[in-house]
Amino acid sequence: MAGNTILVIDTDAASRNFIGAVLQKEGYQILQAASGKEGLIVAWRDRPDLIIIDPMVPDLKGEDFAMRLRQDARTARTSLIALSSDPQPARVRSCMDAGFNEYLVKTAQAMPALAEAVNRLLGNKAAAKKIGGFLIVFLSAKGGTGTSSLCANIATNIVQAKPEAHIAVVDMVLPIGSIADIVGYQGDQNLITVAEMPPNTITSEFFRDHLTEMDNWHFHLLAGSPDPEKGNRLNVGSINAIVNALKTAYDYVLIDLGRSLSRISLPLIENADLITLIVSTDLSTISLTKTVWQYLQSKGVEPSRVYAILNRAVGLEGLSKVEAEKIIGMEIKISMPYLGSNFALADNQHIPFSQKFPKDTAVIVFKDIAQQMAEMARRLRAQ
Repeated sequence: MAGNTILVIDTDAASRNFIGAVLQKEGYQILQAASGKEGLIVAWRDRPDLIIIDPMVPDLKGEDFAMRLRQDARTARTSLIALSSDPQPARVRSCMDAGFNEYLVKTAQAMPALAEAVNRLLGNKAAAKKIGGFLIVFLSAKGGTGTSSLCANIATNIVQAKPEAHIAVVDMVLPIGSIADIVGYQGDQNLITVAEMPPNTITSEFFRDHLTEMDNWHFHLLAGSPDPEKGNRLNVGSINAIVNALKTAYDYVLIDLGRSLSRISLPLIENADLITLIVSTDLSTISLTKTVWQYLQSKGVEPSRVYAILNRAVGLEGLSKVEAEKIIGMEIKISMPYLGSNFALADNQHIPFSQKFPKDTAVIVFKDIAQQMAEMARRLRAQ
């Protein structure tokens, strides 16, 4: 939290002073060191809460610095960020394997990304979330609940509710994505290819210039993994850079996580402005949702940040909204009517539901959801 101590290690005094001044405005206390060896002495003596180091310091390789830090009980759990001039993916992986929590490249986007990472790692999640566009994640406890279809259709309705806003949708369902098939995307760019790019090229300018805008849907898409083999090779170290750059480039970033709770998805869930939890009506899914919700609560997720949707994806049978709420122990904001085969038909034709079936009562529900979610994200950000 603000008031914590941060150690900045860099051979360049101007760079140290600039970084320190930016973080002091956030309320942090700043220590400085001009070399890796001096940084170790200060770290072991003064026990800072977080350390920022340029791993290119000449006297001690960044990876060696991290390993020595982790091997000492005094600093084994200290958060460590690399702010480097080396954008090579091999160096990023090497530093992350050695014990760094984050690897950022010195670019024009570095300081907003650094401030976000510092706030997040030190537990100042409110400050971290207030940087950039609104982040809304979609997840479910079990497959087959229609999470990806709802994500895409709600994104389109947010565009309609907020025509001045720029919106990006990101498919992070692993090991294989699903939104590309729903919206009809056939390009080669996807989460895997972007994550493999040199870190200094993953910028807001890149996404504004190269992210495909989907006809009919009117949002920009970063497609998911095209096959399981590639999904298993995802460069996880680039996820934070991708999300931070997207938040800088777009007013709303919607991420489809599917039914994933992992070291990749959990930080995104914890730092989202709004969490959209999709619930089906069958007892097994509702029971699993209760377990997921209890886990999220244990990680500090507050009920006010969750927008739960009861989706009758498989038919009219199943538990009611009231019964589901009682089992899960949380409020369900809205229920989707059963759409029968119409939802699948719209998906198969790559057309938003509201465009394919404009007179269906579900169109009104989609509009209500989009307006409510946009307003909730804005209100939560303002708190």
